[in-house]
Amino acid sequence: MINIAVFASGNGSNAVNIYNFFKNHPTISFKIIYCNNPTAGIISKAKNLNIECRVFNKNEWQNGIVKTELIDKKIDFVILAGFLWLVNSDIIKAFENRILNIHPSLLPNYGGKGMYGDKVHHAVIENKENESGITIHIVNDKYDEGKIVFQDKIRVETNETIEKLAAKIHELEYKNYPKVIENYILNYKIL
Repeated sequence: MINIAVFASGNGSNAVNIYNFFKNHPTISFKIIYCNNPTAGIISKAKNLNIECRVFNKNEWQNGIVKTELIDKKIDFVILAGFLWLVNSDIIKAFENRILNIHPSLLPNYGGKGMYGDKVHHAVIENKENESGITIHIVNDKYDEGKIVFQDKIRVETNETIEKLAAKIHELEYKNYPKVIENYILNYKIL
C-alpha cells in the first residue's frame, strides 16, 4: 500500500472528502491527519470517522519531530488540505515532489503568505476578475510557488459574493482534489 498523511489547520472538509475517496482504495491508504491547530474542526471530525489525528505544535514542527514520525509511519505522500504553515525544508527534502497542496485561486494569482480562504475570494472579487478556480501544486519552500499539477476554473459573476464564490470553489476542490491526488500518486515517478 501507498500511505498518505493529510495536514489540515481548520474545518477539514477537504480532508474528510479525501478520506472518503480513499477509505476503500485498493492501492492508497489514508493513514493519519496532522493538525497544527488544537481548536480546529478537523479534530472532532477525525474522531467521529475513527481516523488517527495528531495535533502538533510549532516546536515539534521546527525540531523535526513531525518529519521523523512521518518516516516512522512509512508515509509515502503528504497532502495539504487547508494547512496554513509553510512546510519546512527538512520535510520538503524528505518528501521531495511528494507533497501536494490545493489553493483556492488560479495561481500564480492571489497566492503567497496570508492568502487563503475568504481573503483570496475577497481579492478576486475586489479586482473584478472574470474567473477564479483552484490550483493543485507540488509544495516547495515558498508559499504557493511549486510546480502546478492541475487547475480548474469557474466564472466569477458580476454580483458574486464571497460566500457564493467560496461555495463554488469548494465544489471544484471536492470534485477534483482526490482524483488529482490519486492520479499523481499512481503515476508518480522519481524525478
